[in-house]
Amino acid sequence: MAVDVRPRVLIHRPRTDVAAFMFDPANDLRWTGGITASTPAQAGPLVTGATVERRARFLGRSFTYGYVVTEHDPDRLVELQVERPFPMTVRYELADVDGGTQVTIHASGQPGWFFRWATPLMAKQVHKHIAADLERLRECLES
Repeated sequence: MAVDVRPRVLIHRPRTDVAAFMFDPANDLRWTGGITASTPAQAGPLVTGATVERRARFLGRSFTYGYVVTEHDPDRLVELQVERPFPMTVRYELADVDGGTQVTIHASGQPGWFFRWATPLMAKQVHKHIAADLERLRECLES
């Protein structure tokens, strides 16, 4: 069984504004919950090949993980490959809609041996955490 979630939110700002904020790791601590540090290998917005190391807490565990950007479409899409807490693909997707930008985070992956037994719980927790991240993102950009 895999984790496959797609929380979304409407942000009442132009897509370029949302992308400029969301796709810049310098803003990670402002909108991404559970992150205690975010260190990009290079400054500036995410582009294909960019790497970022994060320190995080998830389900009561602290760990460091990195991600690499595997796909990038300026102001529309960033796809990340993440190895921890389990191998996952995370896509930040932005679309123009009436009144602003629809932001979707699609996270999919297969929990490894440690989390496999709890995949249904993991899916709920991943969805809950990403939905909360999107709400923080909306608050940052609309306030």
